[in-house]
Amino acid sequence: MKIIKLSITVLVLISYTACSQNNSLQHVDFLIGTWKKEGKESYESWVKKDDKFQGQSYKIKDGQKFVSENIEVTLVGDQIMYTPTVFNQNDGKGIPFTLKSLEENLFSFENPKHDFPKKIQYKILNSNELYVSVLGEKDKGFSYKLMKQLD
Repeated sequence: MKIIKLSITVLVLISYTACSQNNSLQHVDFLIGTWKKEGKESYESWVKKDDKFQGQSYKIKDGQKFVSENIEVTLVGDQIMYTPTVFNQNDGKGIPFTLKSLEENLFSFENPKHDFPKKIQYKILNSNELYVSVLGEKDKGFSYKLMKQLD
């Protein structure tokens, strides 16, 4: 009987730890800063403001900044939400993606009802490199590496 009680206690603690890992914005602190796409003049820039993270994807051409999307990472209830708003798409409304897995430095934001992408994944390679995958049906899509820029 003691083994059963101990097993139940351990399972409850593991479940609580797993749930609490998914509902803290601290886990996405790695995004803060400016990131450059490998081999391109494309960037993602992130700041933490109040109780959310705000990001932008943009390109630099002829010294000018051209923003293509705004992104927010927020806590909604007990879920971490990644919401990109791409200019000239979806009537200017953001598309919400829920953090579905957070393991081994891989953050998978998912929305299976969206046409494309269905998943946006950030994998932390090290403190200065991220690998981003934008995936659709059967996990087909594209990926790229981001390198942290010195501010």
